[in-house]
Amino acid sequence: MKRYKTYYKRKLPHYKPPGEKFFVTYRLDGSLPVEVIKKLKAEREKAVKEVAGYDNPDIRKEKYRAFQSQYFGKFDKLLDGAGYGPTWLKEDNVAQIVKEAMHYHDKKTYDLICYTIMSNHVHQVFTPIVSENKNVGRDSSRPPQQVGISMEKNIDINVDLQFPIVTDILRKIKGSTARGCNKILNRSGTFWQH
Repeated sequence: MKRYKTYYKRKLPHYKPPGEKFFVTYRLDGSLPVEVIKKLKAEREKAVKEVAGYDNPDIRKEKYRAFQSQYFGKFDKLLDGAGYGPTWLKEDNVAQIVKEAMHYHDKKTYDLICYTIMSNHVHQVFTPIVSENKNVGRDSSRPPQQVGISMEKNIDINVDLQFPIVTDILRKIKGSTARGCNKILNRSGTFWQH
């Protein structure tokens, strides 16, 4: 059995409960100015310190959720304005590659609920498929069956990894689409923001 972390923190907290729906956003490399990102991160650090000052854990949790929503909203508004960086996804043939990659994985590694391809970023909602079969997605004629998973919140659990991990799903989509889109655009280099 491999160790599966339901929660970890890199630059932002990542909570990955198995069997749940995920809303993810990924954007083109260089789609936001470095100065703007630094400013937003400084605002975040200040707000996190402020939120940590609340003694009541329920209030702290409520304030943090409200802040996270506002923080995401600021990034999203900047991306929606597409006022900086590349906007390659507005080209039909480039957006088609991204669309096909998302649909390729549908019913194999996740259930695709919905998505939006914007000029410089993508929003996607999906549920990773949990399967009793270790060969998830290998037989496309028979999609894996969903299996219920129960777990306590915010802990690491030992599970037999019979479902795709969100970061692996995104790595596959971003990797294949970056190659295909760069080829169409006759360019090389980083396509998606890390």
